[in-house]
Amino acid sequence: MKKKNIVKSNILFNDIINKGKRISNKYYIICSVKIDTEEKKYGIAVGKKIGHAVVRNKLKRQIKNIIDNNETFFANYHNYIIILKRDILSLSFREKEKQLVDLIKKGDKMNCEK
Repeated sequence: MKKKNIVKSNILFNDIINKGKRISNKYYIICSVKIDTEEKKYGIAVGKKIGHAVVRNKLKRQIKNIIDNNETFFANYHNYIIILKRDILSLSFREKEKQLVDLIKKGDKMNCEK
């Protein structure tokens, strides 16, 4: 993921979480908000209850890799915040990828129906 595709502003990060549409499963909460530009941005939130800094940073790197490999599933004109839940620790990398992609596809179906 390129640095220009990362949500850097704390205000923007909180706006996406508070005003965006949410979809979740056992491992992730995804908040998305529609924007005017085609360039989508991502933010990843990992709470301190999940583990030490090394564990949290590893999870963030894995999620960034998953986003890079599956960017076509994320809709244009949206910003995303991906919040990880504690149960994510029990999954392998492939399972994390499958769960996140399935959740994104489910969210796209919900947006199309409305």
